[in-house]
Amino acid sequence: MNVLTLILAGGRERRLSILAAHRAKPALPFAGKYRIVDFALSNCVNSGLRRVALLTDYRPQSLLDHVGLGDPWDLNRRRPNGLFIWQPFRDEFNEDIYRGTAGALLQNRRWLADAESDVTLVLSGDQIYTMDYRPLLEAHAQRGADLTIGVVPVPPDQVDRFGMVTLDDQMRVVGFQEKPRQTTSTLGSMGVYVFNTKTLLQRLQEDARDPASSHDIGRNLIPRMVQFDRVHAHVFDGYWQDVGSLQVYWRSQLDLLAEEPRLDLNNPHWVIHTRSEERPPVKLLPGARVQRSLISNGCIIEGQVINSVLSPGVRVAPGAVVRDSIVMLDTVIDADAVVDRCIVDEQVRIGTGARVGVDEQVRPNMTEPEHITDGLTVIGYGGHIPASATIGRQCRIDPETTVDDLPGLHVPSGTTVMHALQLAR
Repeated sequence: MNVLTLILAGGRERRLSILAAHRAKPALPFAGKYRIVDFALSNCVNSGLRRVALLTDYRPQSLLDHVGLGDPWDLNRRRPNGLFIWQPFRDEFNEDIYRGTAGALLQNRRWLADAESDVTLVLSGDQIYTMDYRPLLEAHAQRGADLTIGVVPVPPDQVDRFGMVTLDDQMRVVGFQEKPRQTTSTLGSMGVYVFNTKTLLQRLQEDARDPASSHDIGRNLIPRMVQFDRVHAHVFDGYWQDVGSLQVYWRSQLDLLAEEPRLDLNNPHWVIHTRSEERPPVKLLPGARVQRSLISNGCIIEGQVINSVLSPGVRVAPGAVVRDSIVMLDTVIDADAVVDRCIVDEQVRIGTGARVGVDEQVRPNMTEPEHITDGLTVIGYGGHIPASATIGRQCRIDPETTVDDLPGLHVPSGTTVMHALQLAR
């Protein structure tokens, strides 16, 4: 079977707040040393799929810097194999952005046709899971399907986050609802699709001619294919997580700290590959205490790190405490500072004696009450929290903020602090 794999890695996820302000969601650090996109790429190469195109759109630079030519995934190969970057372009027919997931495929229909693949495997680049795609591809071929959808069991209170499928006793999809409020279905789409390439190209052309379409795979393409084509489902029973919110992004990483986590990053038979910088080993100095945490190379620990995940290059000075937090690359936490239940982006400085996420009185965030919840505080890229400052819970401190942007050394729970340039806009 001749397979072309497409990884959709474009759109902004607003539920991730300021973490997605300067990067595409698949470029977000995860589990310390990895990026989210590493999981889809590693699943491909571990499944023997060596022809992969990455479709990027929103703020792609950090993602492109990470994937490079595909060397960490052994995708720096001669054509027709290898890693290809498909970005939106402008010509007499197209604007220079992708309009919907189906629109992204349509804009690249020439490359889809030129690939001469039997099937096209379409993946999301923003999900955490380990999956061998070969059984999925084999089931697709055996059933003679035009489309096979990877599905997972979904709790009733989460159906509004998924495309929900209804099956007959032959695993054929007889109904599809995109993010319904209520449904009797218990299986939701993973965002993993196997299309017969010829059928896909035909349906994309039809969707392009529909003025009422939003050009989305879930909202438009799949319902039409359920009506006219042979659409089947393939149930996946392993760990799978769409990290589409701050809470899920935070919790799914802390879940890795369990003695037997559901996602096994230590499996030698299914390695998650990534572009690793050459960093020195972790250094634990006198006074260091590390408990139930993931600590990446290049970190220097002199204080306490408890139930947390640290990316490469993080420094925790003497007397500092990091608890229940995600701390990204090259952040410095100065002496006697406290970081509690926080997500701290890259290259942040937490000043001496500062206390972040420690207010007993928790208020809704003033600008994103629906996104910043569960007592989390988020510090954006390159921010500077001055010495002795106190930042409450459910606060949002925007990228590159400084002491001049803060309303004072005490920032109450629920406050959003914007950088001066952001305010000027």
